[in-house]
Amino acid sequence: MDDKIIATYCLCDDLLRALRHRDDPQCQMTDAEVLTTALVAALCLRGNLESARMLLKQYGYMPRMLSKSRFHRRLHRCKDRLLLLFHVLGELWKALNQALMYVIASFPLAACDNIRIRREKRLQHASYRGYIASKRRYFYGLKLHLMITKDGQPIEFFLTPGSFSDVEALHYFTFDLPAQAQVHMDKASNNYAMEDLLHEAAHIRLLPLRKKHAKRVFPPYVTFMQHYYRKKIETVGSLIERMRPKSIHAVTAEGLALKVVLFVVAYSLSCCFKDL
Repeated sequence: MDDKIIATYCLCDDLLRALRHRDDPQCQMTDAEVLTTALVAALCLRGNLESARMLLKQYGYMPRMLSKSRFHRRLHRCKDRLLLLFHVLGELWKALNQALMYVIASFPLAACDNIRIRREKRLQHASYRGYIASKRRYFYGLKLHLMITKDGQPIEFFLTPGSFSDVEALHYFTFDLPAQAQVHMDKASNNYAMEDLLHEAAHIRLLPLRKKHAKRVFPPYVTFMQHYYRKKIETVGSLIERMRPKSIHAVTAEGLALKVVLFVVAYSLSCCFKDL
């Protein structure tokens, strides 16, 4: 754990230095220390920010630790820098992905059990009620849309309400990928117009699994590759789910979304720390 804490702080501090970011002289903690505390909580403590605060203060990593309320306010102010760290790591994973294979999928993030929907105060709109086709059940919360490389490193993600369909989500991906890249998807993401547009404008091939009697059928070897890479992103979804607790504790909708972002960024960091 010591190596992960030190490496996380070095990454955050180097990023802020490269951006020529300067903390206010009156700050008790730097922004790099705030980001490190939050990422350590997601990496090692299942997102428990209070335990991470106590751990880093007790063992002398950050003796000038902020109070609970002040730390949360600072963390919300550093959200943009957290996303920038994910973008920098994503560019690294794209540079290392010489095979130009990518996979897209979505994962439901239930804010509460269905029986407690009426008492849910953070997300109050019918658009947050989604459907999980594989489990044949409804859920109430957010949906994580994720793009990874063939080796499982995340390069792009965003959050939507639970009812948001995978076909609509295709329009929100930036697809900032090299030419000749291949993007594998599931059956729910079939969009012939988007396939033609990306192939013509950026030479990127979308390869969703085809339904029966589809107009454009892929050869058997392409179908085999699609099923193979689909297993990889399902594994990534399971690893991210294993990092977070069964119920994410957050008071506001912004706090809930921020904790989900922390887990995704922490997973990207864990791809760097496989040998630590």
